Amino acid sequence: MATGKKDFKAITDGVNEGLAGLRDMAGDTLSAFSGLSKAANADGAIDHKTKELIALAIGVAKQCDACIGFHTKALKKLGASDQEVADTLGVCVYMGGGPSLMYAADAWTAWTQLKD
Repeated sequence: MATGKKDFKAITDGVNEGLAGLRDMAGDTLSAFSGLSKAANADGAIDHKTKELIALAIGVAKQCDACIGFHTKALKKLGASDQEVADTLGVCVYMGGGPSLMYAADAWTAWTQLKD
């Protein structure tokens, strides 16, 4: 991990720029992924917000900065609380040890940076 604070707005903006270019060349694949996302996140036995908390946890476990940023933004729109995010990150640390603790800290930074 690089020194200094990560800028999760810049990270997600940068990925969005890349996705826009990729959409021009692989639009069918990106459309299919978008459909998969909508289906997976639809309310069912588990509500959408809980699914986004799970997605944030997987982003921490996989050490994916952009995933952390995008799922943090989604959780803000869904009205997640500080405590819900903190509890989710606590489970990440429990399951993933030290590396997850480092990315849980990054996810908390994203949560605080992206508060709108």
